Parts: sequence; C-alpha cells; structure tokens
Amino acid sequence: MSQPFSVSIRHLATFAVCSLLCLPTLGAEDDLQLDLVIANGRVIDPETELDAIRHVGIVDGSIVAISTSPLSDQLSPTGELIDASGLVVAPGFIDMHTHGQSETSSYFMAHDGVTTTLELESGVYGVEEWLEARRGKRPIHFGASASHNTARIIALHEGQDARILASSLRRRHVEPNGDAIPYAGSMRESRYATLTPDRYELLRAEIQEDLNEGAIGIGLAHQYSPGVNEREVYDLFEFAAEQSGIIFTHVRSSEPLAMQEVIANSVLTSTPLHIVHVNSMALENIDLILNMISRAQANGFDISTEVYPYTAASTGLESALFDEGWQNDFGVSYDALQWVATGERLNAETFELYRAQGGPVIIHMMQEAWIDRALSEDFVIVASDGMPYAPGAHPRSAGTFSRVLGRYVRERGVLDLPSAIRKITLMPARRLEPYAPQMARKGRVQIGADADLTLFDPERIIDTATFEEGLSYSEGIEYVLVMGTPVIRNGETVEGEFPGQAITGSGLLP
Repeated sequence: MSQPFSVSIRHLATFAVCSLLCLPTLGAEDDLQLDLVIANGRVIDPETELDAIRHVGIVDGSIVAISTSPLSDQLSPTGELIDASGLVVAPGFIDMHTHGQSETSSYFMAHDGVTTTLELESGVYGVEEWLEARRGKRPIHFGASASHNTARIIALHEGQDARILASSLRRRHVEPNGDAIPYAGSMRESRYATLTPDRYELLRAEIQEDLNEGAIGIGLAHQYSPGVNEREVYDLFEFAAEQSGIIFTHVRSSEPLAMQEVIANSVLTSTPLHIVHVNSMALENIDLILNMISRAQANGFDISTEVYPYTAASTGLESALFDEGWQNDFGVSYDALQWVATGERLNAETFELYRAQGGPVIIHMMQEAWIDRALSEDFVIVASDGMPYAPGAHPRSAGTFSRVLGRYVRERGVLDLPSAIRKITLMPARRLEPYAPQMARKGRVQIGADADLTLFDPERIIDTATFEEGLSYSEGIEYVLVMGTPVIRNGETVEGEFPGQAITGSGLLP
C-alpha cells in the first residue's frame, strides 16, 4: 500500500480548495495562483486509473489541482501555460537501474521521459559524497544503493592499506562527471578472493556507513566477483533483514540455480529482493524464472524483477563475465560481441586484444520472444540498465522507455498504454517507497504528488538510438517537468535548469 503524501505548510490551506477543482466550475472565493498549468492533456494516473482529458495546476513543485475545467485564469502573472492537446500527461518515468550518472547521460534519460534515475544494481561507495557531487548539477533526480562489491574489497584489506584503498575507490565513485561502473574491472585480484567469515563484520560496517549516508538498500552484483561464496551472500541477506532493507541483485550466473539461491535467501531471511534484468539473466529459461518469481509473490514473499526491451546486453569485456566458459554461459560465440568503441563484431584475436585493453562490449544473445514474455507479465517492472554515455553505447542508455511505448505498445501491441505507464512509473515508485520515502510522492498524477511529469505524443513516441549508430534522443517526448520545472520543452533541452534532487534511503541505523 502506498504511503500517504507529506504536504508543506504552504499547501495545507490550499488542498481543500484544490479538491474542488475536479468540478466544472470554481467558487469566486478561490484565489489560488498557479506557477504552471498543463491544459487539455490526456492525464493517465496508474494508481487511480484516471485516463481522461484534464487540466493540471502546479505550485512550488507540487501538483495542487486536477480539473475538468480550464485553470488558465488562475495562472500567476509569471506562470507558464502548456497546451497539452494531443499529448499524454503521465507521471515522470522512474528508472531503477542506470549506470550512466553523468550530466550528459542524464540528458539522454530526460529526453526519454525519465525524471528519476537510480544506480541500484551495483551501487556506489561513498554515498554522501556521491550525492553531494551531483546536487544542483542534474536535470533529473538521482540516487544509489550501497555497493557490496566495493565494500568487500575494503574488507579484504587491513589497516593503512584498507584506508588508502577506500580513499581511492571513493574518489573513483564520487567523480561528478564520471560514469565509472564499479564492478567492471577494478581490483581484479580482489574479485576472486574469498572473504572469510571473520571479515563479515568489516563488510557490514562499510555497507552500514553508506546506508547511514542515504543509500537505497544494497547492490549485490556478485557475478562480477567470483570469490563471493554462498555463505557471504547469505550473511548479506541476514544483514539486510536486520536493517529492514532491500537487496538489488545481479545473480551469479544464468543458471536457474543462481535464481534459486537469492530467492531462497530472501524467503529464509524475510529480506525484500529485487532481481535486475530478468531477460539477460534467465535467457532461454525465462518461463521458468518468471514462474519462480510469480510463485514466490503468490506465497507472500517480497520479490520483484525488471526487464529492458532489447535483445542485447552490455558490460565490460574485462569483467569476470568473460572468463573461460563464457560462450557456453551466454549461448553465443565471438561474433555476437560488438565492441562499443568501433562498432565491430569480434573474433578470437580481437576478443583477446580488447579484453586486455578493457572497455564496454554489446552482447547480442537474446530472442525477441523472451522480451515479449517478460513485458507481458503484470508484475515485471521496466528499467533500462543504461550504460554510461559513450559513442556507440548500447541504445538502452537513451531509448528504453520510448521504445516500450512506441514499439511494444503502439506498433506491436504487446501491452496497452496504461499498463506500460504503470510499469515505468507507479510500480518502481511503490517498490522503493519503504526504503526511499520521497518515492511516495512520485509515480502519480495526483493532488499532493511531486510535479515530476512527462508529456508525450502517443502517436509519435519512439526510440531513435541504435546498435549501429549509437545514442540519440528519443522522439515524441515533448515536455519533461522535474519538481514543476521544465527540463525538456517542445522536445528541446532547457539549458541551465538543474532541479534534480537526491533520492535517499531512510538512513537506518543498526
């Protein structure tokens, strides 16, 4: 159940008036001055199931009016009127899984309708500094989980070595214009080392610090650290349960047993669990894995998952995912690998050359039917797994949400429009509300909700980024508002506006 909206003192006096705005006319006593009015839009609110032409009024970053009659006469002298005729007015899209966290990457997300972008799979180290480095510098909201993979590297070392290492890794994560993916290739030897039980408390302490600083749960991407054994993973679940927290996991392999490991741990410890990119983890076992998750949910266990709408994955070629046996794991060979820097498909020789060099690669390894299967499930959220900006980067970094709405809704009818909007707004908001209280005001078009809104043309919305040409802005996204401030207007970037806020966890103490 969603949490109640918190409201400012300024708004308490206006809410009684605002509740009248669903009526055709207003009383003469109403003198509400609106900062921004969205007129004549098709408002879709997935929580109340409203789908109708309405007029939306915004004051001080919050929605204060949703009316069947025009609100333009209540616009303040300095306010803005947006004519949304022919456009859908939806909650701003929420992406739970984005590695691209630079300003450049954020603009590609904004042009895809995203108002909140979170790094929850791998997380970051030094959360407080990471958040502070981005405050006032992003057009959209941002946040992160605590990084298990990085915290365990610190826990593997002692004394001065650990302090020096922690400082180095913190700087790498905090860099405000960087997009370093912390699980890709750093400290390779540590990723194969076993963390003995006597060091679990050190690991917990490192993660606890980031939780206290605002991390949203724990990112557990243990396929990237082969040294992580089952006992360490179970202890992490126990720790998360003690914190009333959540684990976001990239499971240890594409075998069903890897899914069973985290699902069993979640059930045994009563730890909420979110499994990332079910399409690229389940592969040909997609029916089995979705059935596992569905059965767990039906039995009352707090487990969720997500999908991105592409048939290729992407990660660092230097990572442990490409250790010996990768062809069998992925069910592909060298020619399924596309080197991002050049766009070329690899062979045995270039594989070894670029693996030694290190860098992102695209892996063409999935079937369209697997994506359809996941998207058609009511309980599956959509998230991008967006990669850092780079020429030739995976198109999911720029087109995930427009692709769902354009290709999978309008063109192919895999799901309907309200269902798709629910998967990219309300569902991620509800999933995160218990751990990031700000999310209770997002993912809705309702009085009292934050004015994070995406206005798009349902007949034109489409992704334009491709595997061949790289990243480009999506089409059909006409306006994106973050806390009531337009960051996309008439399909164009609004320069110099950075209303994005830090989305933080509850800061739970031991």
